[in-house]
Amino acid sequence: MSTYNIVFLGDIVGRPGREAVKAALPTLRERYKPRFIIANAENSAAGIGITPAIADEILSWGIDALTLGNHAFDKREMLQGWENSRPVVRPHNLPKRTPGTGLIEIERDGTRLAIINLCGRVFLNGYDDPFRAIDELKTAISTPHVFLDFHAEATSEKIAMGYHCSGWATAVIGTHTHVPTADSRILDGGTAYQSDTGMCGPYDGVLGMDRSRVLQRFLTSLPVRFEVHDGPGVISGVRINVESVSGRALSIERFGGPERGNLE
Repeated sequence: MSTYNIVFLGDIVGRPGREAVKAALPTLRERYKPRFIIANAENSAAGIGITPAIADEILSWGIDALTLGNHAFDKREMLQGWENSRPVVRPHNLPKRTPGTGLIEIERDGTRLAIINLCGRVFLNGYDDPFRAIDELKTAISTPHVFLDFHAEATSEKIAMGYHCSGWATAVIGTHTHVPTADSRILDGGTAYQSDTGMCGPYDGVLGMDRSRVLQRFLTSLPVRFEVHDGPGVISGVRINVESVSGRALSIERFGGPERGNLE
């Protein structure tokens, strides 16, 4: 049986996250020999949002596609950041007039992979129903190889989406909370699932941000400008092994994370 690997990296936070990812990529390629590498980059510009220049920088390292989330347009440059067909997806369940796309398809070594980005609605405002959105996309995708980054707050909503896509998607992987969850599994029908991948960034901060500023906000309830924590970044991600013909996931493995630092 022929298989291939997908490597997915959790939310890249600021320069420390970008530096950690760039440094880890040679080891990831040697260890997993991935056919596709995908990363969530919605916090890659100073900890909130992304710019076209930073997207190009990350893609230049050989990452195949970038997913985003609720901070997709926090940098104004991204309003015009879709003009050169970068392999970047923003939440598909934004209004149809929103720039960009929530679905792309990329191809390598004979495998065509559809990549989808959706945002949840529990504790996040401004998004259409993600379940209806994925049902609409099911009729538009012809390849059985489908990767969904579900950028959501509530684990209940994420788990429900996993089961909703079970047997159809290759993988439903959560992002947004920056904390890796220990619930990676293969759902019935061969769909890899994990509620949150964690982040690539400085874990000595608070979700990657300077802890003194976050504490000031909690202790005083006054407005505080958050900045990325000044410390080394670590990576968090998953490796998914996929059957080459059917697109069904066979296994999922977590790597990195705060308890292990960078790859060992």
